[in-house]
Amino acid sequence: MTSDMTLARHLSDRLGFGPRPGDLNAIAGMGPEAWIEQQLHPQSLMLPNDLTTRLKEMEALSMSPLQTLRAFGPPAERAINAKDNPEKKKELREQARFIPSQGVEAKLLRGVFSPRQLEEVLADFWFNHFNVYAAKGLDSLWTTSYDESAIRPHVLGRFRDLLGATARHPAMLFYLDNWENTAPGSEGARGNFTGLNENYARELMELHTLGVDGGYSQADVITLARILTGWGFGNRNGETNEDTARGRRRVEGRLSALMDVRRTGGFIFSSDRHDFSKKVFLGHAINGRGEVEGDEALDILASHPSTARHISFKLAQYFLADTPDTRVVETMAETFRSSNGDIRAVLKTLFTHPAFLAPSAFGTKFKTPLRYTISAVRASGVPMRNFRPLFGVLAQLGEAPYGCLTPDGYKCTEDAWLNADAMTRRITFAIALAGGRLPLNMEPTDNSVSMKKPERVADRTARQETANAPAGGSVVDPDALIETLGQQLSDNTRAAIAAARPELRASMILGSPEFMRC
Repeated sequence: MTSDMTLARHLSDRLGFGPRPGDLNAIAGMGPEAWIEQQLHPQSLMLPNDLTTRLKEMEALSMSPLQTLRAFGPPAERAINAKDNPEKKKELREQARFIPSQGVEAKLLRGVFSPRQLEEVLADFWFNHFNVYAAKGLDSLWTTSYDESAIRPHVLGRFRDLLGATARHPAMLFYLDNWENTAPGSEGARGNFTGLNENYARELMELHTLGVDGGYSQADVITLARILTGWGFGNRNGETNEDTARGRRRVEGRLSALMDVRRTGGFIFSSDRHDFSKKVFLGHAINGRGEVEGDEALDILASHPSTARHISFKLAQYFLADTPDTRVVETMAETFRSSNGDIRAVLKTLFTHPAFLAPSAFGTKFKTPLRYTISAVRASGVPMRNFRPLFGVLAQLGEAPYGCLTPDGYKCTEDAWLNADAMTRRITFAIALAGGRLPLNMEPTDNSVSMKKPERVADRTARQETANAPAGGSVVDPDALIETLGQQLSDNTRAAIAAARPELRASMILGSPEFMRC
C-alpha cells in the first residue's frame, strides 16, 4: 500500500522539480487530487515576493523582439560607424548579453522557488518540443522573448494556440530559416530570397505536430513550405527580413509593398514573396489567399489524429516512462481529440491514470541534468542569489538552458544522460552544493553568461567548486535533507550514509541512486 508521503514524493518529482523543505507534508495534507488540481490551475498560487521582485527587475523578460532588435541588432549596429568606433560596437554586443542571460536566470529562479511547479516543468517540456538555439545569430536577442511570450503563456492552454504562437515568433522564423522562404519567381524574390526553404515546414510536421511516422509525404513538406512563403519578420520602420537579418541597406522601393503586411511582435507577412497558387495539403484543398493559408495549415496539423498521438506520447514519455504504455498514450490521445487539444485536460487524464499513480511507476525516470540540479538546490533549501554557478554546472552536464543546437531539443530519456562522465560530474556538483562550496548565495560580479561559450562559465564554476568554501556558503544538514525527501532511501544507501563521515552524508544523499531518479 502506498503511503501518503511516498505518493507526495512521486507527485512532487514528476509534476515539479522535487520537494523543498515542508513540501511533502503540504502535499500529503492537501491530498493528491487537490494538489494535482492546484498545479493544473497555477494562477491560484501566489509567487514568493522575493521571486516576484527579482523577475520584475529583469527588463529582458518584457522586451519584444522589435525592441531588442532596434536596441542591439543590425539596425543599432549600423548606426555606429564601425571603422571609427570599433570599441562602441563591441560594447553594444556585450550589453546585448543581458537579454539571454536574464532569460536563463528567470528560468532557473522559477524552477527553484516557484510554487507553480507544473508550470515550470511544462515550460521546459514545451521549449524543448519547439526548440530554438540561442547562439544562432539573432536568436541570442529573441530566445528570451520566445520563452516568455510564445511558450509560457500557453503551456496549459490549447495546443493550437501554442503552435500558432511559436510559428509566428521571429525566433522560430529565424532559427528554422522560414524568414528566407520565398516563392520562386515572385515579385519579392531577390538576393537570398529566391526560392523555397523547407526547413521549418519539415520540422513543423516531423517534430512539432504529426511525428516522423505521422502520415505525411515529401510532397506535403513542399506544399507546406509553399503555404508558408512570405512568413517572416521585420519592424515598424519598414525594414524587412532582408534588411534586418543581413544588415543590408533598406530597400526603399519595397515600402509600398509593405502596406498590406500584418506586424505582430516582429512578425510580418510579405505578400510579394508568397505563392498564391491553389494547393492540396494532407488531402485538404487550400486556395491561394495569403497569410491565412498558414493558419489553415496549422488548423489541419493541430487537429490531425497523428498529432494527438505524437503529443500524447511525448508528454507520457516526459512524465511517466521512457517507453510509456501504449494504452495510456491512446487514452491521452482520445482526450486530446475530444477536447480540441486542451493540454490541461490531456495532462489530467495522465496524472489521474492508474498507471501514473501505481507504485511501480515511482522512481523510474532518470533525471535530466536540469531536473537533477534544480531538485538538488530545492531539496537543500539553500538560498540562491547567483544563478551563474548553476548555469555552469548545467553546461558541464550538457544541458545549458537554450543551448540545444538541434531542433528536436534536449532529450528526457535515460539513455541520453546516464554515462560515467556525467555521473562523475553530478557527484562533484553534489559535494560542492552539500559542502557549501557552490557560490549560489554570493553576490555575482557579472550577471551575464555567454550563450556561444557556456563551457567558459562551466570552467570558472569548476574552479570555484574546488576552492575554499566562500563566505556565507550554506552547508546542507543531512538529517534535514532526509526529512525533506521523505526518507525514501534503500537500506544499502542508508547503511553507506551512516558509515560515512558526517560532513559527507548530505553529498551522499544528493549523489545517491535514489536521488538520481524521480
